[in-house]
Amino acid sequence: MGVNGAVGGSGVAYGTLAVNAVGCFLVGSIVGFVEAHKPLSPEMQGFLVIGLLGGFTTFSAFGMDTIRLFREQAYVAGSMNVLLQLGVGLGAVVAGLRVGQALRGVG
Repeated sequence: MGVNGAVGGSGVAYGTLAVNAVGCFLVGSIVGFVEAHKPLSPEMQGFLVIGLLGGFTTFSAFGMDTIRLFREQAYVAGSMNVLLQLGVGLGAVVAGLRVGQALRGVG
């Protein structure tokens, strides 16, 4: 592994990508579940989504990894990092929303 979890010579930090994908999926799941079943107050949903999962995901690491790649003139790798982070992250949110909405009410 290279700097910040980059694998091989790709420049893409797959560890950061994995953490962000999991965080996005969990955010989508929580929001989807709350939208479908209303078990949490808006304050509790905000605490879980912004407070806990916002601290879990690594947007700052993604930003630093991308800027590092651009500074090293690794423009293709930097662009791939941006596209992968956005594509995988948004896909994970959509998948999480679907899972959260499909879950039955608790209790």
